[in-house]
Amino acid sequence: LFGHTTFLQLADPPIGILLSLALSSIAVYGIMLAGWSSGSKYPLLGSVRASAQMVSYEAALGLSVATVFLLAGTMSTNGIVQGQSTFRNWNLIATGVVPFVIFLIAATAELNRPPFDLVEAEQELVGGFNTEYSSIRFALFFLAEFMNTMTMSGIIVTLFLGGPQPITVGHTTVHIPLGPFTGTFWFLLKVLVFLYSYVWFRATLPRLRYDQLMNLGWKLLIPLALGWFMLLAAFRVGQDNHWNRAVVGLVSIAVIAVCWLLLSHAVRVSQRNREREGATF
Repeated sequence: LFGHTTFLQLADPPIGILLSLALSSIAVYGIMLAGWSSGSKYPLLGSVRASAQMVSYEAALGLSVATVFLLAGTMSTNGIVQGQSTFRNWNLIATGVVPFVIFLIAATAELNRPPFDLVEAEQELVGGFNTEYSSIRFALFFLAEFMNTMTMSGIIVTLFLGGPQPITVGHTTVHIPLGPFTGTFWFLLKVLVFLYSYVWFRATLPRLRYDQLMNLGWKLLIPLALGWFMLLAAFRVGQDNHWNRAVVGLVSIAVIAVCWLLLSHAVRVSQRNREREGATF
């Protein structure tokens, strides 16, 4: 703009994405305090359930982002985007698609969007932590939820889809004659795709039960994200030190299986203890 290179961001801290995730996790405090300050036990139970859901999926979310940090070598949003200059270098492909799928599922659960909107399940008598709120207070809760959806869509585009980088078909780049606003157009277009996807999820997928929600997060997403991160790290180190890729792959698969078995056993033991305590009570 006017002969100067201007980035569409206010600042580029060296821990940009990590700072964004840290700020998004503060929403747990708002939900917990909203349910507690209502003075009713039902919103309090809804806030506890929502907080447990958000905290559980934060682990899988962070482990999937760690794979992007591993390949990019930086946490800066500008540095991550610069490493995705072409379609083949997009982290969606470079990380093997699995971290992208894990991040999308975990982000949907953290945003309380369907099919993970258990905080406002209509089959119950109360609507979750915001039951006692109306008027502008109720509107602020939903405004924050929808704004968080837009923010998370922007983070997904930045991490996995090249940010403002244009789409390339083969060796040909799709050019849009918008001058300095070309990157802004591509970024907003990719964000709109994810916003449409969230509406699509709401109209397509059935709601999960709460035990299915927790089992998906602790038994599948967390072990898979951790194992995939170790697999990519092993291949990256092995490529530099000329390790045997077959052995690295087998060891990584074994680690994924062990993590899955241990976490599954821990969840089963916890559920069994709760059932025993409930029967005793």
